[in-house]
Amino acid sequence: MIEAQAETLLNYVGGQWVRSQSGSQSEVRNPATAKPIAFVPLSAKDEVDAAVQAAVKAFPDWRNTPVTDRIKPLFKLKGLLEAHLDELGRTITNEAGKTYAESVAEMARGIENVEVACGAPILMQGQNNEDIARGIDEHMIRQPLGVVAAITPFNFPGMIPMWYLPYAVAAGNCFLLKPSEKVPMTTQLLFRLLEEAGFPPGVVGLVNGGKDTVDAILDHPDVKAISFVGSTPVAKYIYSRAAANGKRAQCQGGAKNPAVILPDADMEMSTRILTDSAFGCAGQRCLATSVAITVGDARGEFTERITASAAGRKVGYGLESGVEMGPVINADSRQRIHSLVEQGISEGARVLVDGREKEVDGFRDGYFVHPTVLDGVDPRSTVGTTEVFGPVLSLMHASSLDEAIAIVNDRRYGNQASIFTSSGAAARHFRHQAIAGNIGVNLGVAAPMAFFPFSGWGDSFFGDLHAQGHHGFEFFTQTKVVVERWPQTWSRTF
Repeated sequence: MIEAQAETLLNYVGGQWVRSQSGSQSEVRNPATAKPIAFVPLSAKDEVDAAVQAAVKAFPDWRNTPVTDRIKPLFKLKGLLEAHLDELGRTITNEAGKTYAESVAEMARGIENVEVACGAPILMQGQNNEDIARGIDEHMIRQPLGVVAAITPFNFPGMIPMWYLPYAVAAGNCFLLKPSEKVPMTTQLLFRLLEEAGFPPGVVGLVNGGKDTVDAILDHPDVKAISFVGSTPVAKYIYSRAAANGKRAQCQGGAKNPAVILPDADMEMSTRILTDSAFGCAGQRCLATSVAITVGDARGEFTERITASAAGRKVGYGLESGVEMGPVINADSRQRIHSLVEQGISEGARVLVDGREKEVDGFRDGYFVHPTVLDGVDPRSTVGTTEVFGPVLSLMHASSLDEAIAIVNDRRYGNQASIFTSSGAAARHFRHQAIAGNIGVNLGVAAPMAFFPFSGWGDSFFGDLHAQGHHGFEFFTQTKVVVERWPQTWSRTF
């Protein structure tokens, strides 16, 4: 493989690429090789202010631009994203570690959101009633907030910014992005394409950085709304600080996603789907299945099948042919996963497939953790309740569907829950009773299409309105109610 030359990345402010003057930067490493591929600036408070002020300056004209004109750059952006799909996929693989196929699939989901946001002329329409009293009409209209910002994670550097940016700008806002400092290269390319798409200067902005940069965004009085995806502790922090500063916020947190397997499930299909759900993207998906709960006689066959499937998954550098799973994001993450597996063993779990301390030929320094399967995990144990965010699947067992649902619901997270069965009645009972915002029936990754909200309950989400679809436009607009009466002063005859 050919390593990309390490470069210092730039911010995008007021339609210009600018070099940070903070004097502080962080190293970006390819997770498969552990070699530096870029340096990302940790922008200071005054640089955040400069980006916000550029957006404030751009807002009045952009807000007054007809919505049919605001979506024209989005149409162009869709074509540019499709034309550069290979380059985007390779960039994501090199900085995030996932396979090329996973990276391309991620961007396809991002493009879907651009397509949906192009429906802004319909999706942000208001409501009206004539004659709410004699001669009086009432209207509810939607107007943009102003300057909004998103703070996005490392695991989907191309898709998750598209959960927010297209809706925000289509609704008439100016948008500021602070990407994860672990994966800032994809957003450099995204903003090159945004620039080419023809957004006016200041409408979209990019500021790289770490926690201090985030705090500067959260505290800035001209930033009206915050979107966030990350761990639950950080989501709580972002939500609390944003609310304390009078901002609206939508903060997606962590997850511990269970899947229930009934004896009547198609075991071959279920195993294939759950293998991808648990180990796809190295388990670093907020919708990854991390707990499989077998019911009754499903235990023996499913355990045998998932063990063989996990052990046979090919791990390596994501741009190489045949690789099914890449590394985790960095050495700290790998060590954390190892520690949680060890904790699970100490709490009584039995290792069926051990993915620790295995090397990948040609990539000995990479941050690889092979698929790991733990059996007999106590639902209340540390590994049974903690988001591992790695390729570790915990097996639990129940004697009935209701017992399995009780295990599903006895947790603080509520991002996703899935069931595998041939029974429509069982599936209906599960979807009605399971406490989660996204429900999968014979699906291991119940990711909503872009025209549905990406739901989450419990400690998996803080806020009221989720990303995507109608929720996206509702979050990025504020409602104004107009009640009007017109005196009958005009002549009925002309």
